[in-house]
Amino acid sequence: MCQCFIVLGLAVSSLGCGLMFPGNTWKIAVANQTEQLGYRNWIVITEASLPAQNRPGIHQVNANVDIPEVLDYVIGTLEQTQRVRPQLYLTRELRSLENEQTPGIDQFRKQLKTSLRYHETTELDQQSLLTLMEDVRSSFDVLVIRTPTALPYTSVFIELQPGYWDAESEARLRERITRERMDKLVRPTM
Repeated sequence: MCQCFIVLGLAVSSLGCGLMFPGNTWKIAVANQTEQLGYRNWIVITEASLPAQNRPGIHQVNANVDIPEVLDYVIGTLEQTQRVRPQLYLTRELRSLENEQTPGIDQFRKQLKTSLRYHETTELDQQSLLTLMEDVRSSFDVLVIRTPTALPYTSVFIELQPGYWDAESEARLRERITRERMDKLVRPTM
């Protein structure tokens, strides 16, 4: 069952409800949804052919602009918070597409590079990313932003990481905890 909320007179999708937002009101819906997301949640900005999702844990917003513009907005929104930072995934197939076979893909890649704002990306096969989404949505929320982009393999997947704690800090903490445990084990008992 689809549940929708009215926030400041705008419908905001929740629990799989997919709504079309006219003009720039999709930005308000995305900002509202993004505000609720944290570590280990995902945002997926999809091309037009990816199927609509209606399962619990999936929140869907339909934007009326192409992927690079949505990505630019989402990254800008995430950069304004200290709570989370984006880990970006692109499909491995995107690299191999040729403009002769997929007209417009070269221009898309240029726009995408600008929208990424120098964030590093990781490439995985699209099927691997979709399988990962299936696993993630059983425990964590996923915001899906559907766009009218009509180019294959152009969806962008964003895993949210803690904004104030990185993998290097976590590794140092774990090393310290291990050392402290080892120190306790090797201390002679009296």
